[in-house]
Amino acid sequence: MAKLSITDLDLSGKRVFIRVDFNVPIKDGRITSDARMRASLPTIAYALDHGATVVLASHLGRPKGKVNPEFTLRPVAARLAELLGRPVEFADDCIGPSARAAVDRAAAGGRVALLENLRFHPEEERNDRAFAAELASLADAYVNDAFGSSHRAHASVEALAGLLPRPAAGLLMQQEVHYLGLALGAPERPFVAILGGAKVSDKIEVIDNLLGKVDALCIGGAMTYTFLKSAGLPVGRSLVEDDKLEEARRITAHAHERGVELALPADHVVVEKLEPGAPHATLAVNDAAIGDRMGVDIGPATAAAFGALLARARTVVWNGPMGVFETPPFDAGTNAVAHAVAAVKGTTIVGGGDSVSAVTKAGVAGRITHISTGGGASLEFLGGRTLPGVAALEDR
Repeated sequence: MAKLSITDLDLSGKRVFIRVDFNVPIKDGRITSDARMRASLPTIAYALDHGATVVLASHLGRPKGKVNPEFTLRPVAARLAELLGRPVEFADDCIGPSARAAVDRAAAGGRVALLENLRFHPEEERNDRAFAAELASLADAYVNDAFGSSHRAHASVEALAGLLPRPAAGLLMQQEVHYLGLALGAPERPFVAILGGAKVSDKIEVIDNLLGKVDALCIGGAMTYTFLKSAGLPVGRSLVEDDKLEEARRITAHAHERGVELALPADHVVVEKLEPGAPHATLAVNDAAIGDRMGVDIGPATAAAFGALLARARTVVWNGPMGVFETPPFDAGTNAVAHAVAAVKGTTIVGGGDSVSAVTKAGVAGRITHISTGGGASLEFLGGRTLPGVAALEDR
C-alpha cells in the first residue's frame, strides 16, 4: 500500500497544506502533552527545509460545528513556535480573509501558519466539498500527516485531497501505513497479537481480521471475561458483555479451525472494590472462590505465559491494556507485557492510547519499533477497513 510521499513532491516556493493531528490535551489553557505535535515535527521540518510555506490545519476536541473558545488552537500555535524556534502565524479562522492573511504573512516571514480549529465549521465533519475548496484555495499542494484522523471521511481528510494535485503522505503517515501494512501483509513469523481493553465488541472486527494472519493471539483486559463466561467459567462481578457470548464462542472455534493459538488468562487478580491498594487475591480463572469479586488484572502465571509467546515472536502488535493499569497495583500485568514486548527481537507495533501510556510509563517506549498515533484509526486499519484519509492519497 505504498502511497506518494512528501519526499516525492517539489515543494520549493509552494504553499503546502499539511493536515496534522494537533488534538492535544489542554487544561486551563495549557497543553499537558505535546506528543502529537512532536510526532509531526519531522514532516513540518522537511517541508520548510525544501522551501515550502507550511499551512497547518487540525481539529481539537468536539466543538460540534460551533466556535468555542475552549477548543481554540491558539495555545497550540504558541507551543509550536517554541518547538520550531520560529514564529507561527495564527489564523482566527480556517477559511476566509483571516486565513488568507495569515498564510500571506507566513509566506513573507517565518513560513508557518496554523489555522483555527477545523471543527468550528460543521462542514468539516460533513465532508463538504465547497468547504474543502475554500481550504484548497490556501495552498498549492496537500499532505496528510494525521493518521489518527484518517478513519474519518472529513473535508480536510478526504474531500480536500481530491482538490489539489498529487495528494501525499507526510513522514508520520508514511511510517504508520508502512508498519501496520507490513504487519498485515508480510509479517516475519511467528506473528503474535495482544489485545486488551474493556469490551469484546470494540475488537471483534480486529480479531476476525487478525485470525487469518497471526500465529498466536493473546487476550487480556476486561474483554477476557466475556470469553471466560462463554466457556462456563466463573467471572463474579467482572465486566461481561452477555450479548457477545456467542461471538466469543465463535471466535474461539474460528481460532481452533485456523490453527491459531488463542491464549486466554490462566489466572487473574480479583478485588471486592476497585481502588488504589485495595485488598486483592490471585486466583486461577476456574476458581469459584472469586465469588462476587471482580477481575482487574492478569495474574503472574498468565503474564509469564504471554511473555513466553512473545519471546519467540518476530512480529508483535499490541492494542489494549491487560487490566485496570491506571490503578496500582493492578498495573503489574500490563507492565509485564510492556517489558516483554520491548524485549522482542523483531518488529513491535503498539497502538491505542492506553497501550502507548503503558509502554511510556514502563520506560520502554524507546525500545518499541513503532508507536502508532492513531487509536481508532489503527484499530480500523488492523480490522481490515479502508481508511478514507489513506485511500484519498495518490498511490506511488
